[in-house]
Amino acid sequence: MKQVVYLFSILTLFACKQKEVTPKESMEEMARQIHDSIITIDTHNDINVANFTDSINYTQRLNTQINLPKMKEGGLDVTWLIVYTGQDTLTAEGYAKGRENAMAKFEAIHKLCEEIAPDEIELALTSADVKSISASGKKVAMIGVENAYPMGEDLAEFENYYNLGARYISLAHNGHSQFSDSNTGEKDSVWLHNGLSELGKKAVAEMNRLGIMIDVSHPSEEAMKQMIALSKAPIIASHSSARALCDHSRNLTDEQLKLMKENGGVVQTVAFSSYLNTKKHEARAAYMKEVYKEVADSLGVEWFERSQFKTLTDVQRKTFMENYPKIKEIGEQLVSSRTDAPEPVNVSDFVDHIDYMVNLIGIDHVGISSDFDGGGGISGWSDASETFNVTLELVKRGYSEEDIAKLWGGNLLRVLDEVQKVAETLS
Repeated sequence: MKQVVYLFSILTLFACKQKEVTPKESMEEMARQIHDSIITIDTHNDINVANFTDSINYTQRLNTQINLPKMKEGGLDVTWLIVYTGQDTLTAEGYAKGRENAMAKFEAIHKLCEEIAPDEIELALTSADVKSISASGKKVAMIGVENAYPMGEDLAEFENYYNLGARYISLAHNGHSQFSDSNTGEKDSVWLHNGLSELGKKAVAEMNRLGIMIDVSHPSEEAMKQMIALSKAPIIASHSSARALCDHSRNLTDEQLKLMKENGGVVQTVAFSSYLNTKKHEARAAYMKEVYKEVADSLGVEWFERSQFKTLTDVQRKTFMENYPKIKEIGEQLVSSRTDAPEPVNVSDFVDHIDYMVNLIGIDHVGISSDFDGGGGISGWSDASETFNVTLELVKRGYSEEDIAKLWGGNLLRVLDEVQKVAETLS
């Protein structure tokens, strides 16, 4: 009888164990537990100052990809809000116009955290801030600067930006700046500095001195190599993926990825479809191009291709940015039930890049970003409300809770700590 009871117990335990790891609901429960227990950080979310007013702001569930309700729905704890300025002429007039744009974005972020929703979101300047604010139940905002162009030729502006809360800065965007060549030079092989200018080299030293992370996502490959050679602190790529899987100049080659590892930095894999899977993206984009145009026509608004953006007037650009999220959302809804629509780039394609980089340079040097409201977003992670789906896919791929915590922000905060320690020694 004892043998029968013992055998029954063993079979019961075995059955329970099997049930624990195989059913879909258990996988989701495990992912949910991990997602809720770690700090999730997205290092790149663009903003439009029109969404930071007393009447229209991030306390509302706007059609923006990032806002407080969607962060809460998706369990996204930290958003790096971006002070982005497009590249313009290297003139005093261009710099002044750029500075006005940058200051308006800094002001908008501070207004959100200090006036509009201080009980819901708070600005963090250090990793300790991130942890304490998150523990309090609030969401966390951090500030990244995409393109140092609006600083002109005044290195003192780096300290000004630091005092305003900037904790990473990119020296270029799409187009060569006064500091650095851009990745866009690959298109015609026309370079302005062959990497960094003399001013750019000084900027690297100044960011090291202040404790600002250097972002290499947009600068050219040669500029990135020069930054690594010059920097006394680890650097980051705030929103880039693996070039071996998708041959785009915004992605990092294996050589660059290995340099990031040697430097101790981190590459924040980006959920931007054209940087993840070119073939799928182009097929889907060609199909959606006509859909978006139809939606825009039905709404009586102008629709432009991304390639036309530089030619638009300020008014056209502003109107387009206001209409873009709505038109895109309606278009996606229209095709959701169509059988002829090409498959979109999805979370699985995104995690393929994470897998590749983890295998090449190790779990300690890879992170996560979306580029929401700046062209990012993929099927399954189309806005902040779907953030959990990334964690679920990571669990399905066999990543442990410790690994997922590193990917979702632990590695980024480690780099921030090291950058700020270097600044202390230099001071």
